[in-house]
Amino acid sequence: MTQPISSLLVANRGEIAVRIFRTARALGLATVAVHSDPDADALHVREADAAVRLPGAAPADTYLRGDLIIKAALAAGADAVHPGYGFLSENAGFAREVQDSGLTWIGPPPEAIEAMASKTRAKDLMRAAGVPLLDPVDPAAATPADLPLLLKAAAGGGGRGMRVVRDLGSLAEALDAASAEARSAFGDGEVFAEPYVERGRHVEVQILADAHGTVWALGTRDCSLQRRHQKVIEEAPAPGLPPALRENLHAAAVAAARAVSYRGAGTVEFLVTADGRPYFLEMNTRLQVEHPVTEAVFGLDLVALQLRVAEGEALPLSPPEPTGHAVEARLYAEDPARDWRPQTGALHTLAVPGGVRVDTGFTDGDTVGIHYDPMLAKVIAHAPTRAEAVRALAHALAGARIHGLTTNRELLVRSLRHPEFTAGRLDTGFYERHLDALTEGAPDATHATLAAALAEAAPAPDAPLATRLGGWRNVRSQPQIRRYAVAGAEYEVRYQAGRLVDHPGIRVLAATPTLVTLEIEGIRRVFHVKRNSNRADATQIYVDSVLGAHTLTPVPRFPDPQDRTEPGSLLAPMPGTVVRIAEGLAPGSAVTAGQPLLWLEAMKMEHRILAPASGTLTALHAVTGQQVEFGALLAVVQEETQP
Repeated sequence: MTQPISSLLVANRGEIAVRIFRTARALGLATVAVHSDPDADALHVREADAAVRLPGAAPADTYLRGDLIIKAALAAGADAVHPGYGFLSENAGFAREVQDSGLTWIGPPPEAIEAMASKTRAKDLMRAAGVPLLDPVDPAAATPADLPLLLKAAAGGGGRGMRVVRDLGSLAEALDAASAEARSAFGDGEVFAEPYVERGRHVEVQILADAHGTVWALGTRDCSLQRRHQKVIEEAPAPGLPPALRENLHAAAVAAARAVSYRGAGTVEFLVTADGRPYFLEMNTRLQVEHPVTEAVFGLDLVALQLRVAEGEALPLSPPEPTGHAVEARLYAEDPARDWRPQTGALHTLAVPGGVRVDTGFTDGDTVGIHYDPMLAKVIAHAPTRAEAVRALAHALAGARIHGLTTNRELLVRSLRHPEFTAGRLDTGFYERHLDALTEGAPDATHATLAAALAEAAPAPDAPLATRLGGWRNVRSQPQIRRYAVAGAEYEVRYQAGRLVDHPGIRVLAATPTLVTLEIEGIRRVFHVKRNSNRADATQIYVDSVLGAHTLTPVPRFPDPQDRTEPGSLLAPMPGTVVRIAEGLAPGSAVTAGQPLLWLEAMKMEHRILAPASGTLTALHAVTGQQVEFGALLAVVQEETQP
């Protein structure tokens, strides 16, 4: 019988560490965090009772160092280790070392992890247990009839080491790339091939088992909406499955768990073809990212149950009955329109309206770094019906305020409201078909720029009474003008005496520095405005409303507007810092076309500002160390005249 747990170390970071600590506190357990150097001030560290540094930044030097993590647990007095997901969560050697150190491992037996660690060996085991499988394909003997093929890393998951091959000519290159990625991510370059099922569904079954022979099948989840073979939106139960298919999936999942004497929480994943045939994909011997939708539907805390099972408690013979429907969306700091490019930098604001569950590892002011996954949060809605849950989640995401980074928020909202998704017609090719349409065109920024201008001109609440009574409503002989850059376009706003100029049909009802209310064609609209300016981030204005979320950069006004349009003017192409000026450069210097004149640092990269033509530098406004805004005048080159 395992000894009761009193202190828990979480061998992980981010939202999953925060989520596990939440349950640990509720159970009265002391908590211990580990952290890399970039994570020294991370939320999971602040949430724990104690924290131990893992020197370094890269995962290989920190969160993948099992020896350091075990030393940390022993030093901090922890008596159990929870691995979360990712990193060492499916490393049988680490699990065994935890147990050998006298610590309780919050996970399945190392033998079960080993049995399922290699997808190729796991499939042999499942075939013997009668679980349906796709037949493997030998890449060396593949023919055009075998296409398309899916290459997969034998030792990993999360989309790493996966490639879809649609012609034999690219097979060898894809194999090499998949193997290299797998070796880098998991330390094992083994890759296998199987048929790629077009328009298949990714359906999985959550299982939970104790040491007394009880195995629960906690319903199904659909995780078909994926990008780069990684899940984006998940829901429970999987919609539209015939009862017989659902029962077959449950039975196959239980058989898989019993085949390896499983204990704890795990997930058995299946591919369901368009005609309803299920095939075993893999078993994840850990807690899944998407476990909250199962928790919501069954009214359970899976982390609490993991801990109780690890302490040797027996589960009831059957789980509670499920109720309603739950949907989860993963909010990432990434740009879906630019090949899902991860984003880094300061997260000024992360606020999601109430009524939904938010699991996150970030708070306002935190920094999203380059070393780890760019997921900001998971947002989960639960309701009596699927339609209500989907609608609630879309509404919450649309109303969220997320400032400082480009995210996939708009994509999530559009996905949840897409006719195919609302109808429950789900498959893994959803984004392949619809990504361009889902990412085209940013919401119109006209009304956002009006709100920003009025908020900027509004007096602060603590301003003198005379100013607050007049403020931006003061009568002036000429309209006031403000300009903003939004998504590559420039907008101009004119206002005078409490009204907007050149905007018929729009009336100003109220304006403060943070809240503007406009009547637009008879409809009252409220705009939330927030301004950020610091040395790391040039001035930006964030405007949120039901009409969309926008990031605005004020276009500066110059003492001599003629300088800006003068031929040869060099303007800052982005907000940044002047880090270097060409040696000896001064007004009167002769320059040649293409010559680097100064260097601007932005987004951790240096950008050269080049002479647009050969001639004479007539003005130099830039100074080393200067913070400049988008469009700021840096220098002027007068082109030499041809004889």
